[in-house]
Amino acid sequence: MNPARAVFLDHASLDLGDLDLAPLRAPFGELVLHERSDTLEVAERLRGAQVAISNKVRIGAEVFEQCPDLKLILVAATGTNNVDLDAARRHGVTVSNCQGYGTPSVAQHTLMLLLALATRLPDYQAAIREGRWQKAPQFCLLDFPIVELEGKTLGLLGHGELGGAVARLAEAFGMRVLFGALPGRPARADRLALDELLPQVDALTLHCPLTDATRNLIGQRELDLMKPGAYLINTARGGLVDEQALADTLRRGHLGGAAFDVLSVEPPRDGNPLLAGDIPRFILTPHSAWGAREARQRIVGQLSENAAGFFAGEPRRVVAP
Repeated sequence: MNPARAVFLDHASLDLGDLDLAPLRAPFGELVLHERSDTLEVAERLRGAQVAISNKVRIGAEVFEQCPDLKLILVAATGTNNVDLDAARRHGVTVSNCQGYGTPSVAQHTLMLLLALATRLPDYQAAIREGRWQKAPQFCLLDFPIVELEGKTLGLLGHGELGGAVARLAEAFGMRVLFGALPGRPARADRLALDELLPQVDALTLHCPLTDATRNLIGQRELDLMKPGAYLINTARGGLVDEQALADTLRRGHLGGAAFDVLSVEPPRDGNPLLAGDIPRFILTPHSAWGAREARQRIVGQLSENAAGFFAGEPRRVVAP
């Protein structure tokens, strides 16, 4: 057995007591689990450890300086913004992430949000709670217009593994799928410029990373370019959309609705423009699209693979150095 000591700084963000952690224990001599760790606890908890595992706990430059035994950081997610990668390189620490683990979970969540908007599910549920169907003069209540997805056009920004999975599901509903070009990416004949894409789509869904080039990718100008009544879906990162601009646009009734699984700051302890009580046709889920048990178990498997590969001299899914 490898004698390495590993510390998982926030394992409760991954394991709800429903996962098999045996694969994660296998590569290490010792695995220490902390439900969560605040910034001041990180260096102390990692002191003497060769491996750090983190989902969202930040590992900054000061941690590397105080923890010279660190050799490997395993990120229990795809995004690595919680790790100072430059500091990792300076200290010779390998950083590996997890990739593609949540594709089925996030793809189905994306379609669920789109379907909820198209069928006005939240409105009909609220009407039943208010007793409106119970008082209806006929057998059905059709107070909110329902839209069929078949024959409609879906725009996709981000065509990696996840975008491709969403495209396939949309096509199964009979939708036409168009792909948009992202800033900073090489031009491609099958990627439409944003100004050309937005006026064509009945729904737009975002699946691209948050970078300096994509921050506020969808702002007031882009929202105004979208068709009246179109839907906006975001299961990627909150910072891709100007949240104040979207709140104002929804209030004006220009869009048919928006549905997000992400916000620019999470959790939104200090509020957010999209949490105002007067915004119509907005659905928000709490960054839960990735969280199917099957997806979380895949993370456990990839963490184990990344650790075993590192100790065998064949690092996997390396993002630094």
